[in-house]
Amino acid sequence: ACIACEIEIELESFANKEISIVLGADDEIIDCKNIAYKYQKISNCKQELENIKGFWKELLGRVQVYTPMESMNILLNGATGRMGKEVIKKVAEEKDLNITCGVGIGENNEKFPIYENTKDIEEKVDVIIDFSIPKASLNILEYARKNKIPIVIATTGFSDEELKVIKEASEEIPVFRSSNMSLDINLMAKIVQEIARVLNDTDIEIIETHHNRKVDSPSGTAILLADAINEVLENKKIYTFDRMQKREKRSKDEIGFSSIRGGNIVGEHTVKFFGENETLEIKHTSYSRQVFVEGALKAAKFIVTKNSGLYDMRSMV
Repeated sequence: ACIACEIEIELESFANKEISIVLGADDEIIDCKNIAYKYQKISNCKQELENIKGFWKELLGRVQVYTPMESMNILLNGATGRMGKEVIKKVAEEKDLNITCGVGIGENNEKFPIYENTKDIEEKVDVIIDFSIPKASLNILEYARKNKIPIVIATTGFSDEELKVIKEASEEIPVFRSSNMSLDINLMAKIVQEIARVLNDTDIEIIETHHNRKVDSPSGTAILLADAINEVLENKKIYTFDRMQKREKRSKDEIGFSSIRGGNIVGEHTVKFFGENETLEIKHTSYSRQVFVEGALKAAKFIVTKNSGLYDMRSMV
């Protein structure tokens, strides 16, 4: 329930309940012991809320009060896929998460219903997690938009036109999209940004290695890293994906990409900065798909109370 000047609420209804106060003009959580009582019981709830309401109504114009849900209900898109099964396995270990239903193709061996068509979905959910392919992602995105459900998009391989559709949907609902749900990868993106800022005259190459079933190339993570670098270099770099047809020396203005596919490699990314007399490289290796699942679940918890907008891992890092 939102507390505004013209809205009266029954404060007694919050008594003896765990509550969270979300404060800030842009809906960020301000975690301050003297101000934000985050998930803790308040004994004299009515008086405390009255004090907070009056103070923050004057200072920020809005205070949001919400009760944390006992269990967050998830719609899993891509439920029958490899990553979908990893999500199911992880959610089973979490007390505050529940997969209510899924969307996917193939045999259903789970305890919850899995639909092939979103028109058949009857369950009410709090958030959607998507690990699929771009076409299926856009399909579930439209369902999320129509039903005003926050969505976490962990799928990669989108075209520029598809990314535009996602951006437009974020104007109506909360959308969390990241090419890589690993916290470490997103920290790596920050690190290579700072390196590029200093070593701005080096030749930059990105090498990525994945399992033999990955269909997109280069990986979304490789693009994420390149975009992070290009951002601090005033977007002057051009991306080179294929040198086979080129018969010219390397340009200083390019970021080169190399893609390797083989075996069961979860994911490996290396960014190399080549100078005249030395080379610096930053490397990240994923040993388990669970790192992406953990990131997606954190993203789901993060976005479920947000307003419409486009969020990514940098919103949480």
